[in-house]
Amino acid sequence: MPLTPQDFVSKWKRADARERQSVQEHFIDLCALVGHETPMQQDPSGTRFAFEMGAAKTSGGSGWADVAKLGYFGWEYKGKYANLDKAYQQLLLYRDALQNPPLLIVSDMNKIIIRTNYTNLPTAEGLKTLKTVFFNPEDLKPQETIEHVTQEAAQQFSTLANVLRKFGEEPQAVAHFLIRLLFCLFAEDIGLLPESLFPRLLEQTRRNSKQFAEVLQQLFRAMNTGGFFGAEKILHFNGGLFDDDHVLQLDSDSMDIIGKIDGLDWGAIKPSIFGTLFERGLDPSKRSQLGAHYTGEDDIILIVEPVLMAPLRREWEETKIQVKVLAQERDTLEPDNVSEAARKKLIREREKLTNEIRKSLQTFADKIATVKVLDPACGSGNFLYVALRLLLDLQNEVLSFSMRWAQADPTSPSRPPNSTALRPMSTPMNLPK
Repeated sequence: MPLTPQDFVSKWKRADARERQSVQEHFIDLCALVGHETPMQQDPSGTRFAFEMGAAKTSGGSGWADVAKLGYFGWEYKGKYANLDKAYQQLLLYRDALQNPPLLIVSDMNKIIIRTNYTNLPTAEGLKTLKTVFFNPEDLKPQETIEHVTQEAAQQFSTLANVLRKFGEEPQAVAHFLIRLLFCLFAEDIGLLPESLFPRLLEQTRRNSKQFAEVLQQLFRAMNTGGFFGAEKILHFNGGLFDDDHVLQLDSDSMDIIGKIDGLDWGAIKPSIFGTLFERGLDPSKRSQLGAHYTGEDDIILIVEPVLMAPLRREWEETKIQVKVLAQERDTLEPDNVSEAARKKLIREREKLTNEIRKSLQTFADKIATVKVLDPACGSGNFLYVALRLLLDLQNEVLSFSMRWAQADPTSPSRPPNSTALRPMSTPMNLPK
């Protein structure tokens, strides 16, 4: 008998079991509700659609996404009435390892949040949205695309740069100040700065640009060292971007432009926009002598893909074939229904093959981790950013592959069944200074 939305809501409204006792059954019920196969039904291998999918964290180390369907969504559960903001922050750490799914979803069994608060499930519209999550995630893509946000931001920042230059500011100082503003807006939208911080500051000081500049100085100081900004606790941001509290002279036009820029969805942009805005901040008449040049990401990939990534991808395909051959050979050695001496010998041979698989994968992983990329004409850094992102995507693919093929031999008494082959790779790429 099919599960109706009313049945689903009634069942889970009454449920009080702990998170770990509930999440997989809750998700399986959702699959039944929308007419979609469960992870095990659709993907018995557990490599593309699975509960507890292993994921390397962007902050280092590794963890497990509660549910993931690669190319569709990452899904994190918390217990009833728990703080779902924390669940979302956790998903952000897994996002790269899950191949940047278009949807990041959190739930506490009562609510389902798909970037914004989820509509009531019993309604026809709610059920339609839930089906879209499983079958057509691109339909939930915002109408304002990343490209549109990028173009709008570049235009607004270019206007702001022109306003700032009328006060006689040097192009490099303008560019540096714009990058600081951009970073703050980006950090605010992804939760690294307090929510709605800039709208509140703009509202509080909107009629007085001098006061806004003074408050911005205080914020820059707090971001440089970490500490309190009023009642808000501010994280420490290293890297030297906020190594002083200098703020350029602002006026009412500047304030209006910053207000428009803050209204954009900075959490959805690609970091390569930093290069675009760096270019817009420089005086076009002096751009060549400053050595600053911006190239779009599509053009960069035309160079980076064949020069850097294609050789690595060919080697990775060869490594995967080698691993699968070794795994197949290992799996033919069945240590059951044999004498004890023969069983011990087979286990040793299986463990030897597992170690060969582990060594092969680790060798390739180490190669990615030690890649050096030189951009001799580095301006905005976009070539290095795109190269790093492509290398990290390949690194995450290696980690996901190893979780399936390089697990320790379950017949071996020396290793637990769920241990994985690869040690953490904390340095995916070395960039020359």
